[in-house]
Amino acid sequence: MNTKAAGRRRFEGYLECLRNAVGHVDRWRPLEAYLTGLLLSGERKSVEPMAAKVEPRQVSRAHQSMHHFVADAPWDDDAVLAVARDHALAQLERHAPVAAWVIDETSVPKKGKHSVGVAAQYCGALGKTANCQVAVTLSLVNETMSVPAAWRLYLPEAWAGDAERRQRAGVPEEMRFLRKWEIALAEIDRLLADELPPAPVVADAGYGDTTEFREALTGRGFSYVVGIKGETTLWAPGTGPLPPAGYTGRGRPPTRVRRSAEHRPVSARQLAQQLPASAWREVRWREGTRGAMKSRFAAVRVRPAHRDELRSEARPVEWLLIEWPNGEPEPTKYWLSTVPEDVEPRELISLAKIRWRIERDYQELKDELGLDHYEGRGWRGFHHHGVLCIAAYAFLAAERGRLSPPQAVAFLQPAPLPRGFTPRGAPRPAGAA
Repeated sequence: MNTKAAGRRRFEGYLECLRNAVGHVDRWRPLEAYLTGLLLSGERKSVEPMAAKVEPRQVSRAHQSMHHFVADAPWDDDAVLAVARDHALAQLERHAPVAAWVIDETSVPKKGKHSVGVAAQYCGALGKTANCQVAVTLSLVNETMSVPAAWRLYLPEAWAGDAERRQRAGVPEEMRFLRKWEIALAEIDRLLADELPPAPVVADAGYGDTTEFREALTGRGFSYVVGIKGETTLWAPGTGPLPPAGYTGRGRPPTRVRRSAEHRPVSARQLAQQLPASAWREVRWREGTRGAMKSRFAAVRVRPAHRDELRSEARPVEWLLIEWPNGEPEPTKYWLSTVPEDVEPRELISLAKIRWRIERDYQELKDELGLDHYEGRGWRGFHHHGVLCIAAYAFLAAERGRLSPPQAVAFLQPAPLPRGFTPRGAPRPAGAA
């Protein structure tokens, strides 16, 4: 079978699974048109320009059909996302097991105030506080590939409590205000229910600095490598809180561990600055496009100290990983980790740094597949468009994953279709038979 026919066959099989996920047969044609529009080249991936590319002779009809499909049709975006995830995951696991579940977030700058969830908040796309929407994401990752597996809008508290705005944007009644780390846990629970292969959870300090989040991961049986802030308090290696005070014979016996003026935890920053020079080593964790990625790290065993004076025992010992690049006046990053004590330092560092794959995924999803191009304002449309972009990306990722080794260098390059492959309904090149 030639390359074009093989690509056509795989895309048709993929579409058939997606058709089953969206349900009613009336949705099948706009599903294919929307996915095709995302996969074709073009600077703008909103509905109208995609309709013009996919059905140039019936732009108005295609626009109406595609708009209704993405903005209003009541298909289950989680079901579509599960199909996309599993399609790409099959290729990921062909190369190596899932190495991490990576939690992250991505932002979409907005000028107006009516799009669902838009608010003045930190916008990673701009590197500052700005008017934007923020989605919490979860991806399955190994050293070869990464697969987006969750996409959920963060609804700021002001939005969650505004009945009028909720109604205009079609926010489901059951959707209450959740902090981002609570959204991440809900998505983890959903993937656990789908019996996906567990792996260490990786997240930045926006999630990892929350003790409740780390405790919830441990309670679910996950190890983690999560960022923390330099101000996070810890017990230095070999130390911990004092045992409960001795019983005086009056009242109930003391049960809580203690601190004193002389015996207190220190911040992660203070601990890093107190480490001897022998604790630091330069480690190269991967090859980047501009050469080896390396920095100076230290890894020590510590106890987190957050409010442990209210506990009856000290928190368990875990890893503190610190990055302090040569030439910097102080450390730049800190992580806590519950991976096994006998982990190789390079493996721990690679896990902490594996988020780079997710950043590349979402950059390509925006630059090539129009993740941030949706012009609607509603809850349903935001999630439908994002999931369809991920579905298009999953097909491309699976096609790359079929190569050995995969075309990892293709990240941030234009997202090509398989060689010789043109989705049905796409306009043919001028002069084509």
